[in-house]
Amino acid sequence: MHSIRPARLKPGVTFASLPGPRPADGEDRETGGRLIRGQALVFWDPKVPGKKLDAIDTDQITPAADCVSESLETLDERWKAGSFRYLMPDFRARVHRGETFLVAGDRFAIGSSREMSPAGLKGVAEEAGLELVVVCGNNMGDIFRRNAFNLGLHVVQSPQAVSDAQEGDTLTFDPETRRLANETRGTTYEPVPLTPKEEEIRRSGGIFALGRQEFRKSVETVPAIAWPDPDVARRMTTTEQIVWAHRVDKQAEVRPGATLRVYADLLPASDGTAPFAIHTFNQITGGGAIDPRQAAVANDHFVFTGKAADDRQTAIGRAFAGIHGMGKPCYATPGDGIFHFYFPEQGLVMPGAFIPGADSHSRAYGAYGAVGLGVGSTTLGFGWATGYIYFTLARQRRVVFTGELQAWVSGKDIVLALLRRWGAKQSQGMSVEFVDAHRQLPVAYRNTIANMMAEGEALNGIFAADEVTYAWYREKGIAQLPYPRIAPGVDAHYELDETLVLSDVVPMIAKPFSPGNAFPAEEVAGERLGFDKAMIGSCTNGSYDDLMQAALVLHAARRAGHGRATKPLIVFPGSGAVKRQIETPDPRLDGESIASVFRAAGGEIRESWCGPCFGQGPDALTRGQRAITSFNRNWTNRMGVGGEGYLASPAVVAASALLGYMGPPSELGLAWVPELYEV
Repeated sequence: MHSIRPARLKPGVTFASLPGPRPADGEDRETGGRLIRGQALVFWDPKVPGKKLDAIDTDQITPAADCVSESLETLDERWKAGSFRYLMPDFRARVHRGETFLVAGDRFAIGSSREMSPAGLKGVAEEAGLELVVVCGNNMGDIFRRNAFNLGLHVVQSPQAVSDAQEGDTLTFDPETRRLANETRGTTYEPVPLTPKEEEIRRSGGIFALGRQEFRKSVETVPAIAWPDPDVARRMTTTEQIVWAHRVDKQAEVRPGATLRVYADLLPASDGTAPFAIHTFNQITGGGAIDPRQAAVANDHFVFTGKAADDRQTAIGRAFAGIHGMGKPCYATPGDGIFHFYFPEQGLVMPGAFIPGADSHSRAYGAYGAVGLGVGSTTLGFGWATGYIYFTLARQRRVVFTGELQAWVSGKDIVLALLRRWGAKQSQGMSVEFVDAHRQLPVAYRNTIANMMAEGEALNGIFAADEVTYAWYREKGIAQLPYPRIAPGVDAHYELDETLVLSDVVPMIAKPFSPGNAFPAEEVAGERLGFDKAMIGSCTNGSYDDLMQAALVLHAARRAGHGRATKPLIVFPGSGAVKRQIETPDPRLDGESIASVFRAAGGEIRESWCGPCFGQGPDALTRGQRAITSFNRNWTNRMGVGGEGYLASPAVVAASALLGYMGPPSELGLAWVPELYEV
């Protein structure tokens, strides 16, 4: 049995003096027959008359530039002002005049771990003395859904109600029964039910009240991790085994749909998501009782924008780290790296770990054999206070990779091909078990695949740790791992089981405005699509191996007579360590460094941060600009308002930079030589 570090009391604090619940905490808030009434505010699909808009992502709900908290006292002011800034500029005014039932199609609020989105929507209604009700169809974004319950925002999933609703209809919602009615149509709906624990959180008034109820006992309890015996494990997926081991309540049933309390090995945030997590932690603990548990903060989102407001946001996390004595590696200063790269290379991410991170791309930890998932800031702050989070286990899905990798194909091509196959429904919120049948995918490729399960709308994606994984840790000098080696059980049940034959996968390019809108790069090359910038890096493709892949193409192309990049070529290393490493000569480049190869082609090396990947900083796209990138999302306005992003592997981006149009390395006339180009 393994123990996660227990809570540490601040000097002068005793168990008896720990803060407890407030008088109103735990009261059932939804009694008394209260009825919420308002008019429908419908989001229509501009391309399909009469159809509600699907796949409204959190970038559209709260644009990145509005995801700023300048102080803990004014958390939601920017968020309210930014709500649907571009998708529906008059949203705030319409809510204030009584259009308080937001109606949208399927897959509402997919994407980022933006607590700003539900908090901003709720705040817009509250400033007018009203309550907002979100009514959507199937497969609501899982992070948004959890965030909404935590904050007390009413969310209802009812495909039929969405189909029936028209502009101006009068709708009602009963908070007691969650029954939804359209008075104009004379129809009543029973929404998708909640789990018992979700219902408890909703009725208690949200995560603050629940946290204060559980805080004292959580501090007094030493977290214990106990792995299932072989007979139990053989019937479980890798995700299920890790959740089973990390249960707070050791008798709790581990099955799809169950909501459990689960201990976390690490609870990381970014500078963007930390402020609301800090607020939540302070609300639950009083701020001065304990050190935050398993906490880590990386400054990677708003650190190099040059904006004073962003600096004030970063200062909130810096002050918090100072108060609680958080230093490296748990507190990463600007330039240290993007946290999905930085924390694994620092040895804070281990096989068998359970890691909820306040960023949707925390799913990347599945590349290392951990359960990595994105959560909101309130869930994270609750975890900092208690050491665990509430987690609803998803249905299980398996993807087996067979066949041999083909020329120029990398993890990015694999995941784009998979997202294309999955189509509009994507993974339907499942946990995805990846099986690398021939042990041929390096950790860099696995990172890209697991990371982009955020775009695949999976709860998490995981590669069970194997020799590839353990070799990566040995190379990092990490010999001692805390958990036993586990593998998916031979009798584990998968609701969906599929095979992706890698010999059928070719270099891909995803066109706007979806990573699943992917096509063979050779086919796209025939269109001679020009662009304004080529950008390589981000948390998806910022490792040394990723940048080497691009550098090998540039190096070979130079020898073949190709000159410099025809358009700006910009590189964002995944961490400060990677940025330093790419300055070191490498024999695969005939003694040149990756950085020198990039510079010889006209490339520029930036600091390690997220920047233009989410439309921030001087390299973000402006209206009318187009970029080919190795980033993870190309949704509307994602890389900059009015810009268009295309997604590809580092090798394809590098080749495109030389070509002047989007295309694979084969367009340069480079012959595939495995011993030269495989990373």
